[in-house]
Amino acid sequence: MAYTQSTNKAVQKYNKKAYDTTTLRVRKGQLERILQYAKENGESLNGYINRLISQDMGEKLSTAKDES
Repeated sequence: MAYTQSTNKAVQKYNKKAYDTTTLRVRKGQLERILQYAKENGESLNGYINRLISQDMGEKLSTAKDES
């Protein structure tokens, strides 16, 4: 199945409806180290950041599974 322009448009529409976004700024050179660390631990950067926030806040962040 090809990733078409209409597929991209549908994904963008869903993401806008379902997610909030933010920008994370890190010092030059740190991003690659953070990405590598997350990958070594089997996580995406987004998953890694969300897990850390959840642990720090002492609560589980909601997921699509939780909301259904």
